[in-house]
Formats: sequence, C-alpha cells, structure tokens
Amino acid sequence: NFAAQRLNMVEGQVRANDVTDIRIQSAMADIPRERFVAERLNSVAYADSCLEVAPGRHILDPRCLAKLLQLAAIKNSDHVLDVGCASGYSAAILGRLAHDVIAFEENQDLARIAAEQLHEMENVRLVEGALSGGHPQGAPYDVIFVNGALETNPDMLLGQLAQAGRLVAVIRAAGRGRAHLYVKNEGMVSSRAAFDAQVPVLPGFERVEGFVF
Repeated sequence: NFAAQRLNMVEGQVRANDVTDIRIQSAMADIPRERFVAERLNSVAYADSCLEVAPGRHILDPRCLAKLLQLAAIKNSDHVLDVGCASGYSAAILGRLAHDVIAFEENQDLARIAAEQLHEMENVRLVEGALSGGHPQGAPYDVIFVNGALETNPDMLLGQLAQAGRLVAVIRAAGRGRAHLYVKNEGMVSSRAAFDAQVPVLPGFERVEGFVF
C-alpha cells in the first residue's frame, strides 16, 4: 500500500524532523516515490535512506530532501535549477513548490527516465549537461537545489544565482556532511550550516587530491 507508506514517510521522516512547510508535506504525500526507482527497490522506496538509481547516483533520503527544500524557502514565483535530478523525483517535488524548474542531469539513462516521469508537469523542463558547470543558459536562478554532497566549493553554481538567490547543498569535509544555505546579496554570497546530513557525493564535485612530494 504505497499511499499508506507515503503518509507514514511524511509523518515519521518529514514532520518528525521539523519540516513544517505544508506544501512540502503535501507534495511528498502525493507524489509516488516508487515510480522513480527500479521495480526491485519498490519495497524500500519509502525507507529513510538514499536510493541508488544508477551506478553512483542516488535520490536523496526523504528527511534530507524535505529539510533542504524547507531551507531553500522556495516561493511559488521562483525559477529553480535542480542539479542532478537523477530519475526526476526531486524535480517533481520542486515543480509543486516553484513557478518553474529546470531538471538538470548528465546521465543519459537517468535523463530519459526523468523525462518520462515528468512529461505531464508543464512547469518542469529537462536539460542535459555536465552537472559541475550548471546551466548558465537558464540563469539567473532564484534557487539552485543540489542533489548530493559537494566536496568542492560550488563557485560555478553560485555565479548563476539571481539577486537574493539561494543555493542549498550538503557540504562534505573531513568525512562529515552538513547542509548549507548560500544566499546572494548585492553580489556577495554568504553561507551558514544548517543540519547534519550524510548523502553520497554528486559526480563532478569530488575533492581533487593534491600532489604529494
């Protein structure tokens, strides 16, 4: 009974973790998470864990996804870039919250699945490209949502924010992940840590090891 599992997810993983935005709760209660994973994962679609949808690629666990969405404070007038949308689950949620969403993905197989799942959402558009470069053609964005941990500074993405734009991502350092909110004001970007989160690193944002002599 996936409908019951969705409600249990919202009650036990979303509301229980101080996600009070009714719009987020409603979207996550309505959108079938099981549609965005392989059939073999249907039985764990609503588990409190990140789910692998392709080698090295995941959709975020419900708790982290919901808390990042709330941290971004998305308005129904916002233009959003969803970086690493994978099979499209995050973009489907974002499409319920924002004015329009660019679902951005570099894996062709995942992009095909996302396109199939999102085709009925008129305010969500799928774009393919290298994740680390963002999508400057659609900038500036009011919100940039990053589906995975970053081990590098997201300077390229931050440069695509609009005035008062927000970027949310999990930053991993020394093995520890912390969700961060970046805000652009008068050309300057400030950031603050918000909550602990352990999610897989998004391809293209891995830390580059330096040479040791």
